[in-house]
Amino acid sequence: MDKLPKCQANYVPLTPLTFLKRASMVYANRTSVIYARVRFTWRQTHDRCCRLASSLRSLNVLKNDVVSVLAPNIPALYEMHFAVPMAGAVLNTINTRLDAKNIATILRHSEAKVFFIDHQYVPLASEALRLLMADPKSSMPLVVVVDDIDTPTGVRLGELEYEQLVHNGDPGYIPNEIEDEWDPIALNYTSGTTSEPKGVVYSHRGAYLSTLSLILGWEMGSEPVYLWSLPMFHCNGWTFTWGVAARGGTNVCIRNTTAQEMYASITMHNVTHMCCAPIVFNILLEAKPHERHHIATPVQVLTGGAPPPASLLEKIEHLGFHVVHAYGLTEATGPALVCEWQTKWNALPRQDQAKLKERQGVSILTLADVDVKDSETMASVPRDGKSMGEIMLRGSSIMKGYFKDEKATAKAFRDGWFVTGDVGVIHPDGYLEIKDRSKDVIISGGENISSVELESVLYRHPGVLEAAVVAMPHPRWGETPCAFVVKNSSGGGVNEDDIIAHCRKNLPGYMVPKVVKFLEELPKTSTGKIQKYQLRAQAKSLVVVAENQSSKKSTQVNRKQPARNKDQLPHEHHILALSRL
Repeated sequence: MDKLPKCQANYVPLTPLTFLKRASMVYANRTSVIYARVRFTWRQTHDRCCRLASSLRSLNVLKNDVVSVLAPNIPALYEMHFAVPMAGAVLNTINTRLDAKNIATILRHSEAKVFFIDHQYVPLASEALRLLMADPKSSMPLVVVVDDIDTPTGVRLGELEYEQLVHNGDPGYIPNEIEDEWDPIALNYTSGTTSEPKGVVYSHRGAYLSTLSLILGWEMGSEPVYLWSLPMFHCNGWTFTWGVAARGGTNVCIRNTTAQEMYASITMHNVTHMCCAPIVFNILLEAKPHERHHIATPVQVLTGGAPPPASLLEKIEHLGFHVVHAYGLTEATGPALVCEWQTKWNALPRQDQAKLKERQGVSILTLADVDVKDSETMASVPRDGKSMGEIMLRGSSIMKGYFKDEKATAKAFRDGWFVTGDVGVIHPDGYLEIKDRSKDVIISGGENISSVELESVLYRHPGVLEAAVVAMPHPRWGETPCAFVVKNSSGGGVNEDDIIAHCRKNLPGYMVPKVVKFLEELPKTSTGKIQKYQLRAQAKSLVVVAENQSSKKSTQVNRKQPARNKDQLPHEHHILALSRL
């Protein structure tokens, strides 16, 4: 059997580009893209992608050249997920909330050959290009403006415009043949919430397998109508840029993720699926009466990012959204775990169901293995739902590595595993639950405190819209929890004492935050992740001065030693089984 030949008939490199070709033949007349008054079929989308790929080649875009794009969720950005690799190049979608300096850094590091800019971001991109031009070591990319396809603005930056390239391209263009499935398809830069962003490289193989795994894990049926509430620049839309084509679905593109635009799109186009970070739930929940529409058929929602508390999941499901929780990261080509629902759970009370949905779940099929390990010994922690360790992954959906950063790549891979930097537990049924980022675990008097667990309790307070917990200095215990809270529309009268009293009713004393700070909004990345490094910087200036008087919890200068409080004494049975975080 070893002598049976591998040939073109029985071995074809895996690539998600095959999904578009198939969609153009199988679902030729089915609607592929909706954007305002614009409609395309899958035959038209395939034609447009071929034309764009042809024009890119005429601009001397060669194999493995990087093509960057700064744009919201518009048809052009969707098309580039196919057209750029069809030209043999590597797609780099840039976070639209970055400043000019960070955009210039990405363009410089990626050595982008072409830079597509949506008309809305021309001023921002112009500033980034000026910074790039000031660096004599940097090469300037060719600039192409993407004007609005529904209502053109006439904005330009140079001579080239997206629709002109599509129009001038060859519809008979034969896409660049993928000879090696290990070739790069996309370059995604991490959010950079804690350090300089790193360029994560995806392979055609990883993108293909991850796409199929997520379709299966989410149980996405045929002909889905998918609302683009998740930025396509975020891990290539968690691979659903390619996945909607694989299912012959319809992409509903929206420029802004507002309550009004989401509700209107859901009802107008009968949306069946959407992805988002939990922050979008708050946008939907806080919508004004005139912005809301009744949702007749449940919308399937895949959510990831910060773990959503059970109370938030209960509220959003009452509106007509059926939530499935996932966990992932840029380095894992998006979601790596999905909380697959078990039929027997349908008989449980809604509150218990919501609690189960808090968990991040089991690995997608692309992964060969997922485990929670002691980060020093690499030994697996007990599957008891309590013992914490570092989450580690291995499988075909893991990145190729960090672009031009061998040191960081070597650090990310250890003993055949990808080290995520996230802390979690595994329950007896094999479902994994995130407890924290390793850097966010608060160690107070020998106790490991999960900020995620504390945040979940805060979210159960009726006046809390958003919450985040970080460490602040403590003169006796080293550090202690500090809570940052955003009130909801009904929480006007809520004060620090109310929040602390609520926590005391639901948590051991050592976990109760000693300071509660109210903010208008929490600092976030464009993907909804709370930027805790900003909150930690604020918390460092706070010091506990009177633990027995919650109204006098902190000061900028007083470092008086507090009286010992029995609730703050370390408890042996609370010490978690993790030697180092």
